[in-house]
Amino acid sequence: QVQLAESGGGWVQPGGSLRLSCTASGTVFSENTMGWYRQAPGKEREVVARIRSGRDPTYGDSVQGRFAISRDNAKQTVYLQMNNLRPDDTAVYYCHVRRYGADFWGTGTLVTVSS
Repeated sequence: QVQLAESGGGWVQPGGSLRLSCTASGTVFSENTMGWYRQAPGKEREVVARIRSGRDPTYGDSVQGRFAISRDNAKQTVYLQMNNLRPDDTAVYYCHVRRYGADFWGTGTLVTVSS
């Protein structure tokens, strides 16, 4: 089993920045994909960014060029640096790990972008 603990959400004004962190307990191997998804009110959950060691990270179209995902395998932690935030980035952000076909989710952290 893998348990995921997210942190770093909160309120920010448009144009601001936030950094999310997610630390996994249990074993996550470097070849396992770690990532972030988000779900806004009334919308389906969508991928934000994913990263797997040895491959280029991938991003959702709406965050390309503004968000950056990284991971520290020794700490089993994945980060999401979010810059130039917009009101439509408001959502609950979920950490995700796929470990050999099994999916694990965090409980989510709320990001609110408003003036």
